Amino acid sequence: MIVSASYRTDIPAFFAPWFTERWAAGYALVPNPYNRKLTRVGLTPEENDGMVFWTRWIAPFFDCLDRVFGDGVPFVVQYTATGLGPEIEPGVPDWRRAVETMHRVADRYGAGRVVWRFDPIVIREGEDWEDSALRFATIAEAVKGAADEAVVSFTQFYAKTRRALDRLAATGGSRIVDPDDETKRRLLGALSEIAHRLDLRLSLCGQPDLILPGIHEAACVDAERLSRVAGYAVAAKNKPHRATCRCAQSRDIGTFATCKFGCRYCYAA
Repeated sequence: MIVSASYRTDIPAFFAPWFTERWAAGYALVPNPYNRKLTRVGLTPEENDGMVFWTRWIAPFFDCLDRVFGDGVPFVVQYTATGLGPEIEPGVPDWRRAVETMHRVADRYGAGRVVWRFDPIVIREGEDWEDSALRFATIAEAVKGAADEAVVSFTQFYAKTRRALDRLAATGGSRIVDPDDETKRRLLGALSEIAHRLDLRLSLCGQPDLILPGIHEAACVDAERLSRVAGYAVAAKNKPHRATCRCAQSRDIGTFATCKFGCRYCYAA
């Protein structure tokens, strides 16, 4: 089984000591988010076919990555860097520092380990879509050599997300808008051109209706990528956790409402 750590919270940024303890024990007990029932997820090399780490700040986690790497378990880092700033992502380190650590991961553990997430795309009222394209281009130039794929998606206005964004606007902050599909496709076309120029594969996560030629449907828990970094075929079933997702089957070991970054758009807070 592939282990996801974690799309529910940022384990690398905030829970390195916990992960170190659980890795040594060889398992984690994970509460079901609905009924709180605990499930055992194996973390030994015999039970764990590969790991996907999700983060906005990997710096506290290098000792953990050393352990995973040393034990021969293949891993990939899904690394978010958007450059949205403290109004939208209050606790997130500056994207330049994040990109520096992306390069450290690639240099230390080899090519193919890092996937850059420019995700979600957040557009403020009065802002042109070209502003997002410019921000993407600036970060993409810095990411080149550390990552070979960029994953994007547009803000999903879940009820919790909408309430948080409405509070931001009500207290004098920016109003976040949901552009029409034509505007989204114009932006995606521009991002595709930038990515192609920089030899980045551009993937769109969970929004297949917006796919354009040259843009791929994302598989964020990607058995093929894990197989490439491992040098052998990683066992996996094609069993995504939502209908619009191309991820391989995985078990997530995180817990909702434990991330401390405070991103305004977060569905897991």
